[in-house]
Order: sequence, then C-alpha cells, then structure tokens
Amino acid sequence: MTADSTPALVKQADADGPAPAGPSAARGPRARNTKAYLTYVAAKIGGAVVSLFAVLVTSFFLFRLIPSDPVKQMTGGRRVSAEQLQSLRHQFGLDQPMWQQFTSYVGDALTGDFGTSYQFHAPVMDKIVEALPATLLLTGTAYVLYSALGIWLGTRTAWRNGSKSDRFNTALALTLYSVPAFWLGLLLIIVFSVGVGPIPGMFPTGGLESGNETGFAYVLDVAHHMVLPVITLVAVGYAQTLLVMRSSLLDEMGSDYLTTARAKGLRDDAVRRKHAVPNAMLPTFTLMFVNLGHVVAGQILVETVFSWPGLGGLFYQGLSVPDLPLVQGLFFVFATAVILANTLADVLYPLLDPRVGR
Repeated sequence: MTADSTPALVKQADADGPAPAGPSAARGPRARNTKAYLTYVAAKIGGAVVSLFAVLVTSFFLFRLIPSDPVKQMTGGRRVSAEQLQSLRHQFGLDQPMWQQFTSYVGDALTGDFGTSYQFHAPVMDKIVEALPATLLLTGTAYVLYSALGIWLGTRTAWRNGSKSDRFNTALALTLYSVPAFWLGLLLIIVFSVGVGPIPGMFPTGGLESGNETGFAYVLDVAHHMVLPVITLVAVGYAQTLLVMRSSLLDEMGSDYLTTARAKGLRDDAVRRKHAVPNAMLPTFTLMFVNLGHVVAGQILVETVFSWPGLGGLFYQGLSVPDLPLVQGLFFVFATAVILANTLADVLYPLLDPRVGR
C-alpha cells in the first residue's frame, strides 16, 4: 500500500479502471457501483421504516405495563365519585378496547398527533416543541465539546502510546466512562453548588435561568446555569470518544502505508494528520452519529438532576403520573432521533469507505 492522501473514492475509481466512452459508459464499473450504493441506501431506509413502526408498537404497550391508574393519579388523591372517574376515562379514551386504543394511537401518530397530555391538558406535540430548544442547547453544546475533545486527546494519547500522558488520560477516560452521569452530576452539585469545605457554592443547583435577567445579562445567566450539566455530559461523552479514537488509531499505527510515508521523508505530524487519522476516524465517525441522535433524546437523568426544562425532564414528569400520551410521544421522538442518526451514518459511511455497501 502506498502512502498518498488521495481520497478513498478516487482510489476506488482508479482501481476500477477508466470509464468506457460512448453509450456503453452507463454499463461500466462506475454505474455498477452507483447501483449497488442506491440498493444499499434503499435497504437502510427500509430498515429504518420498519424500526420506526416497531417503536410505535413498543411505545404503546410498554408504558401500559406501569402498575398505575392515570385517572386516579390526575385527581391527586382527592375523593372523586365513580361517575367522575368514568367520565375522565371516557374523555381520554381509556374505556375503549385495547385494540381500538392502539389503532387510534397509530393513526394519529402517523400524522404527528400524539394526543393530549393528561397533566398539562395541552397537545403533546406542543409540549415537545416547547421543551426541545432547552435540550438542544444543553446536549448540543456538550456534543460539540466532547466530540472535539475526545478526538483530539484520543489522537494524542494513541500517537504517544505508553507515555505518562497516555496512561493518565486513558485511566481517567476509563474511570469517567464507567461513572453514571447522574451520580457525577449530583457530586458536582454537592461540591460546586452547595459547597464543601473551602470550596464555596459557585453555580446554581438547577434550572435554565434565574428569571430576572434580560439582554446580554440573560445570556450570561443561562451560561452560568449550563456549566455543571455541560461538564457532566462532556466528562462522560469525551471519555467514550477518546477510547474509541485511541483504539482505532492504534490499529492503524502498524500499517505498511505509514511506514512507506515515513520512508518518503514525511514528518511525523504529517503522517499522523494526513494518513493515520483520516483512516482511524471511521469508527469514531459512526460513534459521533450515534451520539448525534442523543442530542435530541437528551439525557433524562442528567436533566432531572439539574432540573433542566428539556425533553428529559418532561419525560420524567410524564412517568410520574403516568401521562401515557406524553411518555409515548417522547419515547417515539427519542427513538426516531436515534434511528435517523444511525441511518444517516449508514448512508454516508460508504462515501468514506467504498468497501461498505458493495
């Protein structure tokens, strides 16, 4: 294998030979590769559609296993007559046969209607749209930070395999990766919000804002509230990205093409940046798309610990009733985000590695 920085798709095209000229060009290797890729994409999209339907079925039956009566929970323990309870059940369609509830749910969900929340008395989709920006702000910020930090540190630790910095960063990443995110969040609240010993409480215990700021002061206030939850998400997310990037790069470091690149006189930094890292990025690329789906799905426990008004906190509130339309709608949105992110990764992966999807 020779050391050059020619894109993988160009190499593949060269390996297939020059495209035939004239009318027969459409029957050449390039056309066959395009047809194989389109077939591959169609199969992945079809699998995603099947997965989404399976999520619809699962979201309907799963939360009905919760041993609780939503109507009694909505009354808050107040004394309510049997007639009033029956009226509420009829209002929310809970007195219908299970099969009829299911068909109504699937039909409405396909049009984006997940019903009316029991506790908020508002359309579920409106509550989701209302809470979505807070989740995107928190998890999106954390996603960008831990992806960049994990790739950078994973590259440095692998390239200096066995050094003190490698051992320290790997041990720290393994520790943080094994720590539950909600536990780490609680620990940060105790130390930096409540204060321990000489460390004063510097950050809010939760929430998105103080509620009395405007303009640029409001931006600073929101950033102040984001510090601890973002640190919690970054600590866990960067550890996973670092470990995957480090492992991938270590697998590449013994390859012949890197030895050839060094023999041609390329500097070590150039060998790493132009040859080793692009090839080692493929598994990390997949991981980044998987994590991209969780940007929408959020972190339910972390948002709950920090009282963050996002989708995760909304899901926790829905489970406490249980608010069946709300948790069903949120579950479908979470799963859809993850499925779409995985499908997008599958569709783009052959463009980086032509061996996939042949």
